[in-house]
Amino acid sequence: MLRRTFCATCLGVDAITVVVEVDVTVGISFHLVGLPDSAVRESQQRIGTALTSVGARIPGKKIIVNMAPADLKKEGSSFDLAIAVGILAATGQYSFCNLNEFMILGELALDGSLRPVSGALPIAEHAKKEGFKGCIFPGSSAGEAAEIDGIDVFGADNLNEVISILYGEGIILPVKHGDRAVRHTLSADTPDFSEIKGQAGAKRALEIAAAGSHNILLSGPPGAGKTFMAKALAGILPKMTREESVETSKIYSVAGKGALKDGLITERPFRSPHHSASIYAIIGGGFNSRPGEISLAHNGVLYLDEIAEYPRGVLEVLRQPMEERCVSISRLKYKITYPANFMLVASMNPCPCGYYGQPGDKCSCTRFQIERYSAKLSGPLLDRIDLLCDVNPVPAEYLISERLSEGSQAIRERVERARAVQSKRFMGRISTNSQMSAGDLRHYCMVGRKEADFLSVAISKLGLSARAYSRILKVARTIADMESAQNISVCHIAEAIQYRRTVINY
Repeated sequence: MLRRTFCATCLGVDAITVVVEVDVTVGISFHLVGLPDSAVRESQQRIGTALTSVGARIPGKKIIVNMAPADLKKEGSSFDLAIAVGILAATGQYSFCNLNEFMILGELALDGSLRPVSGALPIAEHAKKEGFKGCIFPGSSAGEAAEIDGIDVFGADNLNEVISILYGEGIILPVKHGDRAVRHTLSADTPDFSEIKGQAGAKRALEIAAAGSHNILLSGPPGAGKTFMAKALAGILPKMTREESVETSKIYSVAGKGALKDGLITERPFRSPHHSASIYAIIGGGFNSRPGEISLAHNGVLYLDEIAEYPRGVLEVLRQPMEERCVSISRLKYKITYPANFMLVASMNPCPCGYYGQPGDKCSCTRFQIERYSAKLSGPLLDRIDLLCDVNPVPAEYLISERLSEGSQAIRERVERARAVQSKRFMGRISTNSQMSAGDLRHYCMVGRKEADFLSVAISKLGLSARAYSRILKVARTIADMESAQNISVCHIAEAIQYRRTVINY
């Protein structure tokens, strides 16, 4: 008897249906075909023992399990449950008449209980598009999948509960999603801008960066507060929209980071990988083609502390994702694309010892050491950073002062107003000024004769590249939006240029 069950696997953040065909004939053997990896091949042992928990067994017959499409490699243990249900149906031990209505995924333990699987959110979204009535997941994975409207998501803790769901006994009801409003809850360790002493210039640059999602580099000596301010940036970023929340959650679901136990991710990611991280850890890929740090920072912040300490090869591979806002991982038979719309925030010292340019001749570095240190950041990479800000030591009078500066809440409100202007301007096509194309620049960043002359002189004197020119216009547009100005003025352009001069004079 031939029976079919349906499950899925993920390629990137998209799911593909996998049809599990189970046929039972005369003979004694078990064959699993369809390009399974070792974890899938080992499922026979797990399933055989797990079936005893429901009073069933793998009979002494010839059982062939085919997983289609056959040219797609099947990886992981999430196919266990679909195979087990197929065997129960094909051997006649249980009669199910609705297997074509459900997408079934889960890893089986030896006692018949179900362990969580990765990718439940994109798989549920795919099942809805394919017209399935419902999905059956392990209970610990069902919560994230239930965030998808228009499809019943059932959570089961063991094989007995799966059988109950398929029989329609009504004992196990579809999982109800939580509060659909996207909450904005900051981590307890996120500093408030009111705690930052002095540093008015750096705080202004960070506010501009947050308003337009611009990349920013903070450069200064040790102890100036670069890392503290970078972490405080998370507190002034605008709230995530539901679309952004779903996009980001799908990446974490595929990565299997266990971050979706309470539903969708509602706080913008703040990823801070160590400088010893490999290219695969940053970009993604590796054996299982998992998303890297740049994708895990999607719709959030990728913070590279002491960026000059990272291997140059790691930094250079950031260039393409920073432009295209996605990363493609090529394999022999397929290509996976992960979103990577992140805001790069980086910090660095001016030299290896950190005190170049500071009073008191503290710097102990040679000219060669300083040049080699700064050369870690290539010209093309610096061109892709919109704001370059010097962070100087805080004067003593600010350090001992008890006066608090403006808090994160007030700054966030201004940032959200600027983002609202951009959202209205682009009407959902893109979301921020940093994403503008060349055509958008011509349409939305038009300048008058006086502004054009000023910009022309600056480009000539400072030797700016075409990419730097476009970055200046984008930043100027953001500054104008923060001031609710319809047109870009000379003042807006001058401030934007000032954030390029830092590295030019470095």
